[in-house]
Amino acid sequence: MTEPKNYGDALAVVTVTYSPGETLTRFLDTLEKATERDVQVVLADNGSVDGAPERAAAERDNVRFVPTGGNLGYGGGANAGVASLGDDVGWIVIANPDLEWDPGSIDALLEVAQRWPRGGAFGPLIREPDGTVYPSARLLPSLGRGIGHAVFGKIWPRNPWTRSYRQETAAPTERTAGWLSGSCLLLRREAFDAVGGFDTRYFMYFEDVDLGDRLSRAGWLNVYAPSASVMHIGGQSTSQASARMLAAHHDSAYRYLADRYTGLRWKPVLAAIRIGLAIRLKLETRKA
Repeated sequence: MTEPKNYGDALAVVTVTYSPGETLTRFLDTLEKATERDVQVVLADNGSVDGAPERAAAERDNVRFVPTGGNLGYGGGANAGVASLGDDVGWIVIANPDLEWDPGSIDALLEVAQRWPRGGAFGPLIREPDGTVYPSARLLPSLGRGIGHAVFGKIWPRNPWTRSYRQETAAPTERTAGWLSGSCLLLRREAFDAVGGFDTRYFMYFEDVDLGDRLSRAGWLNVYAPSASVMHIGGQSTSQASARMLAAHHDSAYRYLADRYTGLRWKPVLAAIRIGLAIRLKLETRKA
């Protein structure tokens, strides 16, 4: 068994880029006020063609451009970015490049982390551009909640399964959660190592759900920390490929459930879920 590494207390931010456009500039500009600590930034690039990540790395001393060698998906790209860090880095923020940081937001996350020694992942309050709070700290999708949310989420948004899963009525207070949105996570590197990072079989979507579940199973906590806040302004790269993103979401949803409900008795249920997701994908793609 491999001995766990002893990491230092340094901080790094890893963001996965794929032609992020001008959003990357706002990400880096607002990051300068998100922490008073020195921070190194890794742009784990999955094959950008707009030149934005290369320009950012050339213009800023604390930013490194790290090509991943191909489009590895979000989890694969994040893993590659983390792997490029030295052992002095014990705290990692993994975030989408389409975020804007509130002043002091990373320092607020680190302050919460000191109160939760078994905390492996910490997630801030995430706002939409219109000020709406995104439900970023949720329960794990059990079979019942998962099917109810998948079937009724679009046609009956206020259904009880979706509301329960998304924890929409929960007050924005510091608490544990089943999983936290991967769009912005502070991770204790020791915990990230303990579960082998993101599962790269999830190309996009559910990699954060899966990570939260595996952290919990390994004895770590997922902690919602709304004293820290960021704004998610929406990504350029995903908006350009909505049909592919829908397909990736449905594939990942099925994989997550299939990984957890194994054995012959679950085969008919999983087959029905696959058919239902295929029908939903066809309807949503046609609508999109």
